[in-house]
Amino acid sequence: MNKRDFLAAASIGAALTPAQALAQASPKGPTLLTVTGLIGAGNRGPQNPALDQMMSKQKVSFDKAFVFDYAALQAMPKTQIRPTVEYDGKPHSLSGPLLTDVLRAAGATSQALHVFMRAIDGYVVPLSLADAAKYRYIVATELDGKPMPLGGLGPLWAVYEADRFPDMMAKPLPERFTFCPWGLYHIELRSSV
Repeated sequence: MNKRDFLAAASIGAALTPAQALAQASPKGPTLLTVTGLIGAGNRGPQNPALDQMMSKQKVSFDKAFVFDYAALQAMPKTQIRPTVEYDGKPHSLSGPLLTDVLRAAGATSQALHVFMRAIDGYVVPLSLADAAKYRYIVATELDGKPMPLGGLGPLWAVYEADRFPDMMAKPLPERFTFCPWGLYHIELRSSV
């Protein structure tokens, strides 16, 4: 394991804030995000092939999961970013919890080194946990101060502030967001690619 991966994994194991502890309660509303793989006890059972149709069609399978509704994500500490968005070339305000905080609330284990983020259209983004921490990815729930609708970029978008990182600013605008799935609904934590 390289030093960056170890440090990122260690940061996941830190103590939970009260808001993260609240997120660990069973959701009251519809589930927006399901986290599987190398997690703690979870707050839902296995994938149901009959009722989890989108997951079944996208070959997602799990024995346990940690699920978040909108209220649980909103209860977590928010981070606000202002990237120039590829779709209109303008800066926009995005806010939501840090991806690493969401994973910590799901009980991510120290063996989790890779994050696989899945969008509702089946697009899967592999990302090291170290890069998720380095680039300060958020699970955006709001765009320009308003909840993001399904059918747009939401209701969740895994995104970072590309404008803050010289290595990303050197890329053409559309290439800066290839690791940022909008319509995010599932995250799997693994120890390897």
